[in-house]
Amino acid sequence: MNEHENEERVFEMGVVIPRSVIQEKDESCDCAHVLVKEFEKVGFEVERVIGIADEFIKLAAPLETLGRAAAELQIKKRTLIGMDLLFEVEEVEAFVKQPDGSIFSWCERFQCYCHLIYGIVNNSKSAKVLKFDGKEVNWKIGENLILKLESENIVKQVFPLHDEKKRKKLLKSWALHWWHFTNQPIDEIYTYFGAKIAIYFAFLGMYTRWLLFPAAFGLTLQLIDFGWANLSLKLVVLPVFFVMVILWAIMFSQFWKRKNSALLARWPISSVDITDGGYKITGRKESSWQPPMELMKVLESDRIKEKEAFQKSEWLGRFMRFRNDAFIIFSIICLQLPFELAYAHLYEILDSDIIKFLLTAVYLFAIQCITKMGGKVSVKLIMKENNENTEKRADSLVYKVFGLYFMQTYIGIFYHALLHRNFSTLRQVLIQRLLLSEVLENLLENSLPYLKYTYKKYRVRHKKRAKGEAREKIQFTSRVEKEYLKPPYSASIGEDLEDGLFDDFLELALQFGMILMFACAFPPAFVFAAVNNIMEIRTDALKLLAILRRPVPRAAATVGAWLNIFQFLILMSICTNCALLAWLYDEKGKWKIEPGLAAILIMEHILLLIKFGFSRFVPEEPAWVRATRAKRNTQAQDMCSKKLLRTISGVDKNFGEKKLN
Repeated sequence: MNEHENEERVFEMGVVIPRSVIQEKDESCDCAHVLVKEFEKVGFEVERVIGIADEFIKLAAPLETLGRAAAELQIKKRTLIGMDLLFEVEEVEAFVKQPDGSIFSWCERFQCYCHLIYGIVNNSKSAKVLKFDGKEVNWKIGENLILKLESENIVKQVFPLHDEKKRKKLLKSWALHWWHFTNQPIDEIYTYFGAKIAIYFAFLGMYTRWLLFPAAFGLTLQLIDFGWANLSLKLVVLPVFFVMVILWAIMFSQFWKRKNSALLARWPISSVDITDGGYKITGRKESSWQPPMELMKVLESDRIKEKEAFQKSEWLGRFMRFRNDAFIIFSIICLQLPFELAYAHLYEILDSDIIKFLLTAVYLFAIQCITKMGGKVSVKLIMKENNENTEKRADSLVYKVFGLYFMQTYIGIFYHALLHRNFSTLRQVLIQRLLLSEVLENLLENSLPYLKYTYKKYRVRHKKRAKGEAREKIQFTSRVEKEYLKPPYSASIGEDLEDGLFDDFLELALQFGMILMFACAFPPAFVFAAVNNIMEIRTDALKLLAILRRPVPRAAATVGAWLNIFQFLILMSICTNCALLAWLYDEKGKWKIEPGLAAILIMEHILLLIKFGFSRFVPEEPAWVRATRAKRNTQAQDMCSKKLLRTISGVDKNFGEKKLN
């Protein structure tokens, strides 16, 4: 590992403690001094920074320290022959490097940092008394130091730090590169943020590129629409557009699976990135699902009952998930649906714009309360489910909370489109949602974190002036303190299972459903979506690099439950667009089985068959990915076979010699 020891030192983690007022005479008892010494014993390179209100301990881990932690965590990494083997410090050259040339990915490094930081315990033969600002802390034998200081409010937070060199490079080549439209340095994003965020931006970029074709088609239809004088031409062109966008959506979802598998094959993803055995910022390891203790006792006592015990546990878990899903669906139907329909009906019958504005303000406030309450209830229900790991629990939360957002986003549009059949009002609602809502949401998404950051800086300055400790203007000079004051990348429904990617994916899913389910009513909606997404790529990048803290890496390498939600929206769009075409064709409401209506019904069934049959026609993995995996498996099998034969032949020779003797 000597070749890698001269790598540039990068501080990637920070520990925050309050700035002490009373200086301890005996440094061996001072909490800050003990923390620094313990971090150095572990192998960290430490730098202390005194801020305005707090003190910061910046940590950098040499490759040797990370390698030792990876070996202790038994992290499996891909080797040059394609096999995933347990990492060994002495055999570092046998493992595949990351796109930037480093040995460990950001997700692996973060887990190693957390393992080392939260692995400091009192290994001495007696308890130690630590002091901080006149307060004594009894550090018992075998007790975890960081968790103890966190419980005493001495360690305020442990958080990841930005790498300034890589951050500035990404700002220049990605966030501020507006003229590249959908082109993004995905490999550099993966190296810096991890697989989950890189997958999100790859999905957003591909989705935006694919939007350009239906956007051009829809804009053309809108321009031609001004000259249409009869209904017959519209009844011919709109079904063609509808069929085209449905086929577009089906192909997009299938080709995204191929893109995702190609990215995973290109990146040296380890078991840490694709399974959920990682640490959260609390340092407690999130382990995969394990059989309950009762099952383990049954297995030890009676092997005959093994199958029955596991089946009982499996179906009990499925029943609990079904019960929770049914509870959420029943709550949406009984509580949220009447509320949404009442708002849509009042908005339709009211004439005064002022009253409509007040009604909308009350509606938006109530919806925020309902969504937050639904998210909290969903989290509590999910914690009682028998899910395999944290990512499975997060997917379950996505399904439940998306039901709330689906109802509040689309029920008013369904009311205008399917009940009143008012296409002019429907177009106005779609324009309002796509243009005003998304623009305002982008502004709030990027301005609110900056306002929170500014307010935190104001509070720090105000407290210092109130104590009389500062008379001149207070300047924040240390970058680590600025990063600490920035808001984290968190989800609107809470930080228990999801991060900010929940809101980003939710925005894309609601947009996808809106433009696709009502494509026949407003074809130019694809233009609004394409323009918004081109801006979204750069604003989201700027948000992650400049406005928020560096996100904690997620142990996942796919879009998860969101792909199933996109598939569900495609099915819904087939039904809703066929209903729109049927009502457009049957304006008098006679519902006679005429060739036009019959053709719409036949078209619906054909599109549903295409939706379920296209996955058989286009495989989810490219041929080169399958060939590469087969080649690696063959090489690994050959090497293992040769080593096994050598071992067996050596054993036979030794056995023969002993027999002759």
